[in-house]
Amino acid sequence: MSRIQNLIHNKVTRNAAWLIGGRVYHMLLAFVVGLLTARYLGPSNYGLINYAATYTSFFASFCTLGINSVIVKNFVDHPDEEGETVGSTIWLRTISSALSVVMMMCITFIADRGETTAHIIVFLCGIGVIFQVMDTLNYWFQAKLQSKYASIATVISYTVVSAYKVWLLMTDKGVEWFAVSTSVDYLVVAIVLMVMYKRHQGPALAFSKEKAKELFKSSYHFILAGLMVSIYGSTDKFMLKQMLNEAEVGYYSTAVSICNTWVFVLVAIIDSLYPVILQSFSDKKLFERKNKQLYAIVFYVSIFVSVVFSVLATVIVRILYGEAYLPTAAPLRIITWYTAFSYLGVARNAWVVSYNRQKYLTYLYVGAAVTNVILNALLIPVWGASGAAAASLITQISTIVVFPALIKDLRPNVKLIIDAIRLKGVF
Repeated sequence: MSRIQNLIHNKVTRNAAWLIGGRVYHMLLAFVVGLLTARYLGPSNYGLINYAATYTSFFASFCTLGINSVIVKNFVDHPDEEGETVGSTIWLRTISSALSVVMMMCITFIADRGETTAHIIVFLCGIGVIFQVMDTLNYWFQAKLQSKYASIATVISYTVVSAYKVWLLMTDKGVEWFAVSTSVDYLVVAIVLMVMYKRHQGPALAFSKEKAKELFKSSYHFILAGLMVSIYGSTDKFMLKQMLNEAEVGYYSTAVSICNTWVFVLVAIIDSLYPVILQSFSDKKLFERKNKQLYAIVFYVSIFVSVVFSVLATVIVRILYGEAYLPTAAPLRIITWYTAFSYLGVARNAWVVSYNRQKYLTYLYVGAAVTNVILNALLIPVWGASGAAAASLITQISTIVVFPALIKDLRPNVKLIIDAIRLKGVF
């Protein structure tokens, strides 16, 4: 048995190494090219690009239909139906993504009436969600603990998009050209993932009405929950633009970008351990210990980085983005603490899916969405980008600890998180 465990451990380690390696490469490219882009565009145009990205983020839950939260479990439970699972998911997501683009444009025509540039930017960023449906194949590789192939696809796409952005900078292109980069990114990933899937003899894709119903039945709670997450994840930039201006969106987005330069580590760890945690569910003690170990890693790594960012915020912003972006330091010192709780939420999905507690996520995130909108409305007029950062942080803490503690069936998970923070039963 120890030999089998060692083999599994080695496979998980290699899988994590590929994920981390791919994301390190992405981080370096995104950091350098993003830095140059932000300096080139300035706070206002950079804010406009991020404002448009808010629309795609807002509709993310509708585009994925919540299936991304349950598809790995479906692979584990029904290994002989993988082709139908992947094919049905792609078909469902293509329809929802096309509808999302239409809805994006309807909203921007109303919210940004008369702002032609904003309409164009939103459309150019938005069409990328249609190509994004092919990242469904990423979950197939993840379930096989073969994420290196998805990492290769990601590395290729980042390289192409980075080269494209460098060309834009060298040729002095307008903001519209930068908006296209998001769609180019998703398109390249889609092509490379499909090639990898075929080369590694992925099962033939097939649509099944029954499988589509099964997936939707398992995931629709995540659609509503994801929509609520999108509301409090997108409200900040949307309200900053509508209540103040694009520059405030630029400052806030820059702070978020700095915080995101390292979270590839958390994503890689969570993605690698997710299938292993699901497979350990039959042994409750082992299942709880693995969850607590994941929560502890996510929390303490995040806290360490947040301390560094808080202390060196002004220095970091001045060196990287220049004097024009110095107002970014204030929201950075706040939003950096958001990371720990945000990724605890991502890590929690394994526990939620295993115990089939998806239905509670709807109530959980409705409260969070309402809280975030109210806090943004109160704090943005007073503190601007810092107010949006504070609203996001308070909302995230409430979503992970406060609101679940009010729901009986979610309290055991809150206890696991608290025990993990206390390092109780982790080792």
